[in-house]
Amino acid sequence: MTLRERIDNTLERIEAACARAGRSPSEVTLIAVSKTQPPTAVEEAYNLGIRHFGENKVQELVQKYEGLKGVCTDINWHLIGHLQRNKVKQAIDKAVLIHSVDSLRLGQMIEQEASKKNLVCDVLIQLNIAREDTKFGVAEEELMSLFMELIKLPHLRIRGLMAIAPYVDDPEKNRKYFSKMRQLFIDIKTKNIDNGLTDIYFNPDSFDTLSMGMTGDFEVAVEEGATMVRIGTGIFGERSYSIK
Repeated sequence: MTLRERIDNTLERIEAACARAGRSPSEVTLIAVSKTQPPTAVEEAYNLGIRHFGENKVQELVQKYEGLKGVCTDINWHLIGHLQRNKVKQAIDKAVLIHSVDSLRLGQMIEQEASKKNLVCDVLIQLNIAREDTKFGVAEEELMSLFMELIKLPHLRIRGLMAIAPYVDDPEKNRKYFSKMRQLFIDIKTKNIDNGLTDIYFNPDSFDTLSMGMTGDFEVAVEEGATMVRIGTGIFGERSYSIK
């Protein structure tokens, strides 16, 4: 399939999943995961209507941000990979959303650098929802304590939650994880947490993002409430690791 056909196919599948769940497709943002893709591929997808792109590595995000900012004027870059504290300074004013905050130390570093630039950085808390040793993310039982600390940082805005579900042959196997993510999201958004600090530091109206679902399982994720899906192979085809 061509890039246009893959994009159209992905959007149609999102629309169908929304219909099954009684949702509007406008509730779901498609993030094209452009890691290892050349800037020309990003520009082509942009010209076909895609506005949100996800990168795993800060260096690659910065390179594409600088190289395409004069061409793709309203592009939105998302940092979806693990963020090292020593790379925070490079990323915070280029990524519209950091999906991968998983510790207070990282949050504090973002706070420190964002305060220097006088900006508020939108972030998601990443959960290791399936407790996989190979994945980053906070454990479910540590989520609330981390959330309560992060909301006190004035230059962070906690927009929601993110998870990378296990790689499975049958996407239905991940439904339980997506369902759990949705419940945790709702618990926080509806302030179903036993702490009055949320009344001071937390605005539930800005807590609006549930980033989950990838090429192999995004339809199930949408059915379970995802507001952002991160699709790489499904849009760009098999990845090339020879980016120039």
